[in-house]
Amino acid sequence: MALMPKRLKHSRKFQRDRIRGKATSGNFVAFGDFAIQAMEAGRITSQQIEAARVAANRLVSGQGKMWIRIFPHKSASSRPAETRMGKGKGEVEFWYAAVKPGTILFELGGVSETLAREAFKRQAYKLPVKTCFARRRHSL
Repeated sequence: MALMPKRLKHSRKFQRDRIRGKATSGNFVAFGDFAIQAMEAGRITSQQIEAARVAANRLVSGQGKMWIRIFPHKSASSRPAETRMGKGKGEVEFWYAAVKPGTILFELGGVSETLAREAFKRQAYKLPVKTCFARRRHSL
């Protein structure tokens, strides 16, 4: 089962958004020691989030802990092919997370840096945005 909100306040159908600006929240490593960070704006679907999670979990296999820092709150709808105009908006096709540059996508803790880098490298293949490796800034 793909990630999607359990319930919504109003409608299941959203207007298409323009993802502008840099991330002002969720842009620092908060839980783990290492993270993968988005370098460009984009939409990450629930299927892509799940594929990235599985790719990293297979490598890490029970060591450490993983945090998923994004959630697909927005829906995208589409009309069937070769359908005439009118008759309202299409059905919900998929759910996605709107990601800005600087957003932390996944975090890992309790593993070595080399293992974390390899796990995030495998996740990056599954994601539609450019990413980079980030580590926690330790405060004194």
